Amino acid sequence: MNRPISPELLRLHAYVDGQLEVDECRQVEAYLADNPEAQARVSDYRRMNDLLRQMYEPVLQEPIPESLMAQSRPQPQESKGWWRSLGAIAAGITLLAVGLGSGFYFGVNQQITAMTTQAEIDHVVNEAAVAYSVYTPEVRHPVEVPGDQRDHLVGWLSKRMGHPINAPQLESFDMRLLGGRLLASEDGPGALLMYENPRGARLIIFACSSDEKSTAFHFAQQGNLSVFYWVDNSLTYAIAAEMDRDRLQPLAESVYNQMLF
Repeated sequence: MNRPISPELLRLHAYVDGQLEVDECRQVEAYLADNPEAQARVSDYRRMNDLLRQMYEPVLQEPIPESLMAQSRPQPQESKGWWRSLGAIAAGITLLAVGLGSGFYFGVNQQITAMTTQAEIDHVVNEAAVAYSVYTPEVRHPVEVPGDQRDHLVGWLSKRMGHPINAPQLESFDMRLLGGRLLASEDGPGALLMYENPRGARLIIFACSSDEKSTAFHFAQQGNLSVFYWVDNSLTYAIAAEMDRDRLQPLAESVYNQMLF
């Protein structure tokens, strides 16, 4: 899951974060004018930045915990260790600040309820949660390709992902395919499928590339959002919805079974 990012994506991230010189910005803007897909990526990065700031910026205003401060106080015999401890704290705060301002982001440790003993939330949960927050509220443009073009949608996403992508049938759960879109993920292209029931409630299936070998079935909770996720056939999948675990689990199991090739 640590595949290098292409120079093109790095430049787009730097553009979104305001890290380019004036001439470089003009070059990127000229490139964007003729590249709708890159424009969509930039829009996604900006939405993700806004959401991450809303979620995590308050942490920067919190005082450093007393337990960390106690570790940073110098002891007579370890003055060098004190400087290293203080430096580590400062570096941690700096990295958090940089992470909040970056379109390319990493998973943030959170308390979760897991089906295994996993201690840290996988980054795919964060990406699925952000995608859910950004796109499910959309009324006019929640997807790029509508669900009535299922074959085209599946073929397009499969080609861009480099792996076969299936759009599971969830009508037995009163969920119809609304459509899908291509996203930018930490591991390259990401696929998003969105479903909706007659009452307007939505769920998403998110997929991104993975080199993990574990196929364990995990569960995570972020606020009202429930997420099941797993790895299969070099892809990490996540299904996310604002419903409790017991209601989402049968859908997740159905998606899991239908995604097998």
